[in-house]
Amino acid sequence: MQLPPRYLAYDRRDVPVIAMAIDYADGHVTPPHSHPNAQLIHTVQGVLVVGTAHGQWVVPPTRGLWMPAGTSHWVRMVGDVRMRTVFIRCDAAPDLPDSCRVLGISGLLRELILAAIDVRIPYLSDSRDGRLMRLLLDELREIPTLPLQLTLPSDPALQQLCAALVASPDDATTLAQWAARLALDPRTIARRFVRETGMTFGQWRQQARLQAALEALATGSKVVDVALGLGYDSPSAFTAMFKRQFGVAPSVFFR
Repeated sequence: MQLPPRYLAYDRRDVPVIAMAIDYADGHVTPPHSHPNAQLIHTVQGVLVVGTAHGQWVVPPTRGLWMPAGTSHWVRMVGDVRMRTVFIRCDAAPDLPDSCRVLGISGLLRELILAAIDVRIPYLSDSRDGRLMRLLLDELREIPTLPLQLTLPSDPALQQLCAALVASPDDATTLAQWAARLALDPRTIARRFVRETGMTFGQWRQQARLQAALEALATGSKVVDVALGLGYDSPSAFTAMFKRQFGVAPSVFFR
């Protein structure tokens, strides 16, 4: 599948900041690609699943993903997606993030992104449009990072384990059982997990389940079906875990 030609042209315009809107149908997948400028990917409808060689991220509505310049990535659409994206030249502002991360999009930043889409190119730096773009950059540096990342390990044994958990997030196989399958000591696996992903085995599995839950909820699945499908004993146990991560119940997350 090819990227839209205007999408490829937009990320090469000679301005510090430029924004565009593009919509995708449910299930569309963009092939691995990269941009010469950094990218803020925001969705006002639908969920994005974004992957690189080092991790996978889920981007729900009202959230965004920061993608550093030159990072090869693919995107899968869950539901009909209305993407609003901003390309930012590397010299546009100091201290921009140097790694992928999911960001909480504030109300102000959302409105700035929407306004930036209507800015005509080129624009003068000391014009209203230029000031709008600078304010967008200021607000971008203030918004928080959200825990919606699955860091992928480089160790072949852990890659096998993680691939199985992503494919079957309801898998209840214990760390000791995985160690037996992989002919490794449980403590060895535990140490490698923390060293390569920054999370324990249990935390990584919970994060994989959260990503699967967000995808299912985005397509209209009932909370009870999502909870039981992910291996939780009850919807209340799933809801408690979800609220600890996101501060709201899964039933209201997409409202």
